[in-house]
Amino acid sequence: MGIIRVSSIIDPTKNYEFVDDGNPKQGGVKDVFFAPNRKYVVAFFRDKLDFNQKDRLKRIVTLYLDNIKKGNSSDYFLDEIFRWPYDVVEKNGITGVIVPIYSSKFFFQKGYSANDTIKNGEKVGKWFTSPSFRNKQYPLSLDKSELGDWLSYFQIAINISRGVKKMHQMGLAHSDLSYNNVLIDPVTKSANIIDLDGLVVPGLFPPEVIGTADFIAPEVLKTKHLKIGDSNRILPNQKTDLHALAVLIYMYLFRRHPLRGGKIWDLDSEKDELLAMGEKAIFIEHPTDNINRVKSDQLRKWDVFWGDPKKISYKSAGPYLSKLFERAFIDGLHNPMLRPIANEWETALLKTVDLIQPCSNKNCDEKWYVFDNTTKPTCPFCNTSHQGSLPVIDLYFKFKDDVWKPEGHRLMVYHNQYLFKWHVSKNVIRNETLTKEDKIPVGYFTFYQNKWVLVNQSLKGMKDLTEDIEIPINSMVELTNGKKILLSNEEGGRLLYITLTN
Repeated sequence: MGIIRVSSIIDPTKNYEFVDDGNPKQGGVKDVFFAPNRKYVVAFFRDKLDFNQKDRLKRIVTLYLDNIKKGNSSDYFLDEIFRWPYDVVEKNGITGVIVPIYSSKFFFQKGYSANDTIKNGEKVGKWFTSPSFRNKQYPLSLDKSELGDWLSYFQIAINISRGVKKMHQMGLAHSDLSYNNVLIDPVTKSANIIDLDGLVVPGLFPPEVIGTADFIAPEVLKTKHLKIGDSNRILPNQKTDLHALAVLIYMYLFRRHPLRGGKIWDLDSEKDELLAMGEKAIFIEHPTDNINRVKSDQLRKWDVFWGDPKKISYKSAGPYLSKLFERAFIDGLHNPMLRPIANEWETALLKTVDLIQPCSNKNCDEKWYVFDNTTKPTCPFCNTSHQGSLPVIDLYFKFKDDVWKPEGHRLMVYHNQYLFKWHVSKNVIRNETLTKEDKIPVGYFTFYQNKWVLVNQSLKGMKDLTEDIEIPINSMVELTNGKKILLSNEEGGRLLYITLTN
């Protein structure tokens, strides 16, 4: 055991140390050693890299890293979303990359509920996409304290979508986006995209791998038998990333794979896999084609609830995400140009978060569900119905003088739900560029003396248009059926239209 020092091949004045105890942490193609201060790791490729592979690494740690640093919200991307390599080293002809160490939140605090054998293990996404690990009767179920609730996975999906959006804006493709290359923490609702040293630059650096099973796009598998140089061979690219992103979001929300249904295409398991995920791939919840429906007798007893779409369908994610799942797994499954882009997923996820309601059952594992647009909304996870009245708010924008149009954006109200600047004005976009000041609530909804009210915390110019009276800061307005509330009279300011259901 000893401390080894290596120098950067980009700037020889920079040195890095790592501890070699003869037992490195082994990944798919790299051996990973920790720095003595555990602030970074040195990950050495086991095989020698050619000129092109080294050139790719150099660009990733210089040009593309600089692009992120100079762009908007660089701290958010480099601290929260990516574990981006920042230098390249060499030792005895073997190339390594310097990568910041993962945050402690991405390691299990407890792990399994029955024992702690995976305590301190990495929270790779696949732990959270299988129903078995959250079934209390399963011997290796995860401790409840590690699982978060349904709302956690919306924020995780938002973070992953933003990461993919950023890579694609830079002209890059991940090429191997999967639950193995994303660390998540449902407790803090965090996600981190890792293994970024194999990024694809179209026309410059081709992909090194075709991806991870479950996440490889159908067109890649369908043409896998062709030679690499064949113009008909499809290799990982931004469109195949979009397939993987859709699969990831579906699996985080529904804990099953969108294409693994009951249909057996070939008795040879390898051929069956190629067909089921490639040429013959079909959505298990396809509305008009039943061929790949999940057969309940094929489900393991740990998977009965989540594994069966009849128990919890993709439509439980609400109208915005349902449309995108249909585009990803019906229209775009075999037509990559029709797949939703990352920005569309981010927008739909954010709008869906505004539709989420808390479940009134204290023992509900998921704690939240998406409002189903009925007069008696019911949690699909525990079948508990909402009790009492429920304000539903539609957002309107000013089309022209005194003409307001619905924005196709709805806000569900619950006790102590906040109102933010991005609800107040079209000019505040809810994305990674929000400042700390933008994230401060400007009002809140509460159930007070048997009435629903909106409390104005900091909005100037808020007005009850129905009663034609101002709503000063630190005062409240009752939410009644048909009430119209102007949030701001400035350009881009929105109007709330209240519908009281139940």
